[in-house]
Amino acid sequence: MEKKEYMTIDGIPVEIEGEKNLLAMIRKAGIELPTFCYHSELSIYGACRMCIIEDSKGNLDAACSAQPWPGMEIRTNTERLRKYRKMILELLLANHCRDCTTCASSGSCKLQDLAMRFNIEGVRFPNTATEPVLDDSSLCISKDQSKCILCGDCVRMCDEVQSIGAIDFAGRGSKATISTIFNDPLAQTDCVGCGQCAAICPTGAIVVRSDTNRLWKDLDDKNTKVTVQVAPAVRVALAGQFGVTQGENAMGKIVAALRRMGFDEIFDTSTGADLTVLEEANELLKRLEANPNGSEFPLFTSCCPAWVNFCENNYPELLNNVSTCRPPIQMMAAIIKEQYAPSSRRSVHVAVTPCSAKKFEAARPEFAVDGVPRVDYAITTQELIQMIKESGLVFSELEPEAVDSPFGSMTGAGLIFGVTGGVTEAVLRRISSDKTITGLQTLKLSGIRGMEGVKEATVKVGDRDVRIAVVSGLKNTRDLIERIKNGERYDFVEVMACPGGCVSGAGQPYVSESEKALRGKGLYSADKLSNVKRSEENPLMMTLYNGMLKGRVHELLHVHYTGKGGENH
Repeated sequence: MEKKEYMTIDGIPVEIEGEKNLLAMIRKAGIELPTFCYHSELSIYGACRMCIIEDSKGNLDAACSAQPWPGMEIRTNTERLRKYRKMILELLLANHCRDCTTCASSGSCKLQDLAMRFNIEGVRFPNTATEPVLDDSSLCISKDQSKCILCGDCVRMCDEVQSIGAIDFAGRGSKATISTIFNDPLAQTDCVGCGQCAAICPTGAIVVRSDTNRLWKDLDDKNTKVTVQVAPAVRVALAGQFGVTQGENAMGKIVAALRRMGFDEIFDTSTGADLTVLEEANELLKRLEANPNGSEFPLFTSCCPAWVNFCENNYPELLNNVSTCRPPIQMMAAIIKEQYAPSSRRSVHVAVTPCSAKKFEAARPEFAVDGVPRVDYAITTQELIQMIKESGLVFSELEPEAVDSPFGSMTGAGLIFGVTGGVTEAVLRRISSDKTITGLQTLKLSGIRGMEGVKEATVKVGDRDVRIAVVSGLKNTRDLIERIKNGERYDFVEVMACPGGCVSGAGQPYVSESEKALRGKGLYSADKLSNVKRSEENPLMMTLYNGMLKGRVHELLHVHYTGKGGENH
């Protein structure tokens, strides 16, 4: 029998089971040690020193970078450590903007939380914070240097997970900052608008831009008809902010809240996802038939705007391999705007989305008609949460309501678009010849589900083995593309810029990796409860193709990216 090894944390023996650092051991012991710069998916930085511990000899070390060893004894909560942590917090606050009540991250700011946790009642040092240095050139995110604590989370996220490198450290000592190359505005860098830097920022130095003030004015205008669609991933991320179980499907309550806030017609983006499935499946089948040897493959999905920006900036030669299908939000917007175009009232359309990059997508000229965008506002889950709070609605007490006709029909295939692998599974449900329950189970177990960054599967379509890759996170995407360039062959590649897919989008409330997985499970649970699993079985699809879309499929549902759309994001 293998001998178990232990170390002692605050007088309690804790078994060592392969943990890579003391911080993991301490958290396993049920102690929430404070950190600013530690994230399990990023490299160890060890700069903030908030996770400092004291060993039996009185030595101090950062728990995030120190390794456990058998017989080790440490303390995490001595008078000396509390003094150091308070000192660190005071020094950070002394060099930090303190307009907390008007900060976009107020209530979710880690610096604010830790100042309260450690009972910081005053700061002994003069406030040396600079005046706000705001970069709001991007349509997706804004950056305020005066709120930065130099934890480096955004830099490592942009470089290590997303492989963009749009921001980095500049200067030294007290003059150190987080900056773009040559201090250019964000919109003039390679930033793709994914917003993962904002999602991981602990203090509000980088936040997703808000458009709610303008939207409220349109909602109050009696001469304006405001329609809205809600993306699949939103319904499993919003409820957790209102005391409901994380990952629970709150779509009915969201519809009720939107209606109470004054939206005239409310729809589900999952309907647009069903259209995307049909068009993308047709595109894939045509390529399979025309190129049996796979000479023009792979076909890349086009649902993710940050991925499209990344492809335009880094791999423009692959744009011909990107699906011409519009993203579900843009397909849905096209048919909604067509439906309500002949009206005496001004028409405004809103998309509620988990994604910051959708703000840039909404402004792309490819999706405008005579200079007028199909989507007038792309607001995030966080923005919707704020609007619900402003309205004074008690979300948990709202009675669930249904979306509106005539676009109120959707399938389980459209719902799972919000999690990595969902687009692929939905397309495979369409092109698979096995339409039985067993066929659905086979696809479920094919290897395309799960929150892993790279998944591969081979699926039988007719007599052909179709090789598939599902990738999330742009670093993983870059690595996969390089493998393809070196001769590795795939027929279909799904790309999502955010690790885990849209459930982890920057517009969502930031949660742990395990809670993000619960969101994905929530979408699969909604699919399981759906009585229609395949997009082609949605009765609304036939109505649309025989009606509004007749002779206009390419005009309303497809797009050609020129490679120039990523210039101002």
